[in-house]
Amino acid sequence: MDGSLNMVGYGLAAIGPGVGIGLIFAAYISGVARQPEARGTLQGIAILGFALAEALAIIGIGLAFAL
Repeated sequence: MDGSLNMVGYGLAAIGPGVGIGLIFAAYISGVARQPEARGTLQGIAILGFALAEALAIIGIGLAFAL
């Protein structure tokens, strides 16, 4: 087998943030559908959650290239 297993490991590790982002926005859509007047508050929380979940993926790819 030729190549680096770091990228295979990153591909598997990217599943977690992908699922997390999906759950964050599913909860956001559900919350806005139930209470449209809370859209502004929920949007800020959803963006913060998205940024934190995406940071895990960015750290993971950084480590994959570094190692």
